[in-house]
Amino acid sequence: MTNATLPPTPVPDAIVAVPVRNEAERIEACLRAIDAQDGLAPGSLGLVLFLNNCTDGTEAIVARLVPGLSIPVRVLVEDFSGAHAGWARRRAMDAAAAWLGDAGNAGMILSTDADSRVPPNWVARNRAALDAGADAVAGRVELDAAEAALLPPSLPARGRLEDIYDALITEAEARIDPDPNDPWPCHRTAIGATLAVTRGAYRAVGGMPEIPLGEDGAFIARLIQHGLRVRHATDVCVTISARLTGRAPGGVADTIRSRCEEPDALCDARMETFPRSVLRYLWRRRFRRLHGRGRLAVDRAWAWAIGLDPAEVDRIAALPLGQAIAEAERASPRLAYRPIGPRQLPAQIRLARIGVPAIRLALWINGSARKVSRTAVPDRSMADPRGSRI
Repeated sequence: MTNATLPPTPVPDAIVAVPVRNEAERIEACLRAIDAQDGLAPGSLGLVLFLNNCTDGTEAIVARLVPGLSIPVRVLVEDFSGAHAGWARRRAMDAAAAWLGDAGNAGMILSTDADSRVPPNWVARNRAALDAGADAVAGRVELDAAEAALLPPSLPARGRLEDIYDALITEAEARIDPDPNDPWPCHRTAIGATLAVTRGAYRAVGGMPEIPLGEDGAFIARLIQHGLRVRHATDVCVTISARLTGRAPGGVADTIRSRCEEPDALCDARMETFPRSVLRYLWRRRFRRLHGRGRLAVDRAWAWAIGLDPAEVDRIAALPLGQAIAEAERASPRLAYRPIGPRQLPAQIRLARIGVPAIRLALWINGSARKVSRTAVPDRSMADPRGSRI
């Protein structure tokens, strides 16, 4: 009797990377949500769990749950006194990239958090965005409803105002300075609880920035600066915890707690007054066009308008577009962000609700005029003194 050859184990083409630290209360819900993905071929999804500095029994819970999951899982455990959020997320995503690379698979790396719950269509919708041409996908988040109900009423109320204003200025940006790879409707959230990126794009930018705070936003910024296509998908949304005590300093929990303690804390940096936001988007539009024509080093009025040191112009003009925009905004004293406070939100929302329809109308009129000019056929016999058609 000959030994039967076992069929090869399917190689995942999508790997979810989850940094985990002391999540005994929430890790089961996280894992079961990842394991319950719809619309995927068997064996096409894998999971990396990077357990770091766990002291609350999380490791034992993971050991108990993993054998019952339907997807292959790789568990890494490490204790490191210098651990922080960026380090842990990078280790998890690097392990996912290595798993895909071992099989010669380009594949997709996804990131979420151990206290988050992804919906059943999370992987499929991220995959659809990548298949449509994106190199990376940034999703949205919403707070766990039961936990959010326990917060002071003023906090959700402020959150709703910020969401309204953020959507208005994002539409203004998308219409004034459109990105063909990230058309309206879109958003501007960049959070580690819902990221997806091709392995090639991940490696092209050197991986997740290993910084203590804001690694997720820095990663998206790095992708854009390298000219890669980032889609801020509105149909990708993950539920995150509304707890006040988090695992990563400076994370969502710290933000929620600080706003409970200081209700008048400033909004996110990009939430400036509506007129200032519009001026920023108009400047970017002009800058983008000059860069595309190779005119930045010649037509220097843009640099004078933002108070840029003349010595910086040639250096910035030589950079790729994404890096050039970022460097110009960093170097310009006039483009420093001036975020508003929550008390200013109602007035700015009223202004934006007038301004955004006006922007739509102006762009529609401009587009219609251009369409007419392109399609109109002039009667050359009227313009030609010889009276003949040419």
